[in-house]
Amino acid sequence: MASHRRPKQPSRTRVTVLTTAAAAAVVLSANAANAAPSEKPSVDEVKTKVDKLQEEAEQASEKLNGATEKQDKLQKQIDTLQDNVARGQEELNDLRDGLGSMATAQYRTGAIDPSVQLFLSADPDDYLDKASTMDQLSNQQVETLKKVQEKQRSLAQQREEASEKLKDLADTRTELAKNKKEVQAKLAEANKLLNTLTAAEQAALDAKEAQASTAAQAAAAGAGAPASGRASSAYAAAQSKLGSPYVYGASGPSSFDCSGLTSWAFAQAGIAIPRTSQAQASAGTRIYSQSDLQVGDLVIFYSDQHHVGFYAGNGQVLHAPRSGTVVRYESIGNMPFQFGVRI
Repeated sequence: MASHRRPKQPSRTRVTVLTTAAAAAVVLSANAANAAPSEKPSVDEVKTKVDKLQEEAEQASEKLNGATEKQDKLQKQIDTLQDNVARGQEELNDLRDGLGSMATAQYRTGAIDPSVQLFLSADPDDYLDKASTMDQLSNQQVETLKKVQEKQRSLAQQREEASEKLKDLADTRTELAKNKKEVQAKLAEANKLLNTLTAAEQAALDAKEAQASTAAQAAAAGAGAPASGRASSAYAAAQSKLGSPYVYGASGPSSFDCSGLTSWAFAQAGIAIPRTSQAQASAGTRIYSQSDLQVGDLVIFYSDQHHVGFYAGNGQVLHAPRSGTVVRYESIGNMPFQFGVRI
């Protein structure tokens, strides 16, 4: 006899779970389809991000330059102090030897001064504080003891100063390592982004920048006279380095960063200016209006003053822009201008 049982219906719970899972699968598929086209950033997005990273790397590089300059100054100061201490110690030894000779002569004649005996067996500082014994010394002995006391104080002060500078030097070297690591990290990230571009895309970007530089150079060609003879010489030196590669921390003669180019160029004119862009910003007379700038003036960019170049006239600058570029001309409007500096 055939069974007339009705087939078992799936439970509502199971239907709900299956329906939800199917809907989720549809949503995930749609999201995946929508996300796929945006996985690779556009050329403009890459350029914007790379430019930002390059700017941050240059900020770190100028800090690196400042720390390097500080390290060099500290090392020179330490060397000078240590030389002074060594010479001072020799002079102190000579003074003590002279005083000892006087004591020996007095001993041989049986007339050694008790106060000299005291000096030879104790600290002269303590002895000289006892004014009541001063009349027991000859004038020569008094002067010699005073010189010994002064020399000891001077040596103690110089040794303490050298010790403090050695601590500063250690801190500066730690800062150098940190800044160098920061620069390298920013550059690595920028290069990683650039590698997402095809060869054709990268070539197109390079061609666009080269075309802009050529146009800027042509615009600067009819500029007026430099601000001064030394500015003219420095600017001419910078022009001779057109096409030289940008390298972080480099100051010539074959590669440069921004402040490395300007400091090197002025050095060729016989003028010493600070190494970093921030320090160069205070190296001369500030010019706040672009209309008052003259060829050869320094131009400072960004609110933290981390970039510097030469004003080339007609709204153009000559500078070392950033990693991956060369010394070239560019429109002054490509960066946030702060002020000029006339050396």
